[in-house]
Amino acid sequence: MNLKGKVYKFGADIDTDAIIPARYLNTADPQELAKHCMEDADPNFPSKVKAGDIIVADKNFGCGSSREHAPIAIKAAGISCVVAKSFARIFYRNSINIGLPILECPRGVDAINEGDEIEVDLVKGLVKNLRTGEEYEATPFPEFMQGIMVKGGLINYVKEKI
Repeated sequence: MNLKGKVYKFGADIDTDAIIPARYLNTADPQELAKHCMEDADPNFPSKVKAGDIIVADKNFGCGSSREHAPIAIKAAGISCVVAKSFARIFYRNSINIGLPILECPRGVDAINEGDEIEVDLVKGLVKNLRTGEEYEATPFPEFMQGIMVKGGLINYVKEKI
């Protein structure tokens, strides 16, 4: 599964309140959440992000609360993948559960800039910067987790298995 998109880059310790501010948690509607995705980290993000774009972030992305609203907002905003040095564990698990592809790639994060276009191969665990041609190794998902991503999340994956 290959994903390609423009990069929006964020720093370390982006918490779930920066991803989707708590003042918008009175709804679970993904499209409404998408309208406010990342707005506390970048007020213009919701208006400039396009379907297929990719978030690249430093360490501990998604720290904070255990609410699923954060990965839901990112996915509904059209982000195809999040690449970071590391993820908060509950955010990592919630992302997999809803089918938001995420990849840990520390070397790539350091070398990729805002506005670059990258290609992510989730099967091989490769991140390629299309501006520079450089490739970076990431930890690929096990096959069963790739299946969860392909099906759009854990519920769809389990429904098919039953």
